[in-house]
Amino acid sequence: MSDFAVDVRNVSKRFRLAHGQYKTVKERLIHGGKRKSTEDFWALDDVSLTVREGETVGILGRNGSGKSTLLKCICGVLQPTDGEVAVRGKLAGLLELGAGFQQDLTGRENIYLNGSLMGMAKRDVDKVFDAIVDFSELEEFIDGPVKFYSSGMYVRLGFAVAVNMDPDILVIDEVLAVGDERFQRKCIGRVKEFQKEGRTILLVTHAADTVRSICDRGVVLSHGHLVGEGDPGEATRIFREGLMAEGAGMAVADPTLVAVPAAPTTVGMDTAADTERPVRFRSVHRVYSGDNSVPYMSTGDDLTIRVEFEALIPTPDVVFSLEIRDGDNNMVMRTDTSIIGMSIDAPRGVSVMHFGIVKMPLLDGTFTFAMGIQSRDGILYDWQESAGTFAVMNPGKTTGVLRMDVHAALISTESDIDSSAALA
Repeated sequence: MSDFAVDVRNVSKRFRLAHGQYKTVKERLIHGGKRKSTEDFWALDDVSLTVREGETVGILGRNGSGKSTLLKCICGVLQPTDGEVAVRGKLAGLLELGAGFQQDLTGRENIYLNGSLMGMAKRDVDKVFDAIVDFSELEEFIDGPVKFYSSGMYVRLGFAVAVNMDPDILVIDEVLAVGDERFQRKCIGRVKEFQKEGRTILLVTHAADTVRSICDRGVVLSHGHLVGEGDPGEATRIFREGLMAEGAGMAVADPTLVAVPAAPTTVGMDTAADTERPVRFRSVHRVYSGDNSVPYMSTGDDLTIRVEFEALIPTPDVVFSLEIRDGDNNMVMRTDTSIIGMSIDAPRGVSVMHFGIVKMPLLDGTFTFAMGIQSRDGILYDWQESAGTFAVMNPGKTTGVLRMDVHAALISTESDIDSSAALA
């Protein structure tokens, strides 16, 4: 590809891990003078990736997936064991907290040191020095040794140096998560300026929303292998499916969960004795309107919760309730058939009713739902605290909690305003 900025070709990186290190002569004698054993660990295994000029690529993966090793190979900090990396243009990397800083030097001295390492003459650094200090907001600390800087100050100075050295390619490895929220917004703003200027950006982050909102493409690494790439929504889907498959950080929604009677937690309800519980859950199923072969639904899909229940005797005025909670157990929504305007008389035997959520507005996350059956006057017949779970993945770029239909229109321009003022 002739217009590439970064071309990673079949790169593998091996580290030697030592086991059983013997620190004393006694330990060596006990073990017969044997050397400590070693094990090969492949942090990257035959990874190929091409980043085009002006493209912003986000790299996703669990801890230990090889993300940081890949960036270090791209920046030249590490040499690949196999394969090669080609970089076209001036590259600035912000790889890890304090990387490239000499602890005993001041912030001012480190700015000039980093500039010289990037091939800049002193007069060139002089031109951008004030901009670096202004962006980092460290004017009163710039002549103090960086070994006394906090983690947030490290990030401020490191990012300010990287973006003000006029790079063609900017490489950022997760360190933005250390800064405060206001400074993170400031950094994202500068990244978007770089995008408008047509610069190339490689970004490693655990925040899928960041990849979705600012990246043109996403890449997913797992155990040193490149397992997927595509538009940000697709990359996020692959990443989260991998987490679910490995049981790390996102529970797989169980399509069928048999409800077992449990003690109610809703305050203020009267609970009937077992002999007075005429209606009980038998099972609860959830069905997505989209692809039911995958354990999640997309934002905008319909969700149906199918409730199978049994009435031991004909029971009038039965009310079914539904509560949806987020991953922190915060209530997202509660409703019931009375609020919806349904009147249900349960005949004796097994029956089925549905709760339907049309065009799911929730964005990314795993959610749980609780369900109850009660009489019209509040006597609880049955309650299931954990009736089921469902996972939602957002295929678009909208971030936050809910998707809303938002429209924008330009009503007037400055020339329109000037014209109307002149007519007045």
